[in-house]
Amino acid sequence: MKKTVEQRFWEKVGPHDDPNVCWLWLACAQQGRCGLRYGGFWDGERQVLAHRFSYKLLVGPIPAGMTIDHVRARGCISTLCVNPAHLEVVTQKVNILRGDSFSAVAAKQTHCAHGHPFNEENTYVWHDERHCRICGRAACHGQREAKKVAA
Repeated sequence: MKKTVEQRFWEKVGPHDDPNVCWLWLACAQQGRCGLRYGGFWDGERQVLAHRFSYKLLVGPIPAGMTIDHVRARGCISTLCVNPAHLEVVTQKVNILRGDSFSAVAAKQTHCAHGHPFNEENTYVWHDERHCRICGRAACHGQREAKKVAA
């Protein structure tokens, strides 16, 4: 007797009786962006990401333009996790900012390298990067002083 898509899916998932732990995908894993590995699954029509299949199967549809985040705050420790209790529908921006990428780390900074606060009064954006006004003024002042000495 031929197995259903759901039966084939669950055969490839590690222990999944505890909703508080990661349910790890044990079958094929594909390299995603940033070197992360995600489970891959043939749903009968095409290759899909296992965590997205699990979410659709157990929670419901994923709205267009949205992505699925593995939420650390919910106990998720692996991109191979297919536990829907660890997954959340979010925008791509939210997903990126929750991670450890350069963009996420920079966005979480509250102060510049010299300890000045990144607040409304002291921050300006140039080429999509935040800059410190105090440090910018000091750099301009230093350049003016260097020109005076050179002259």
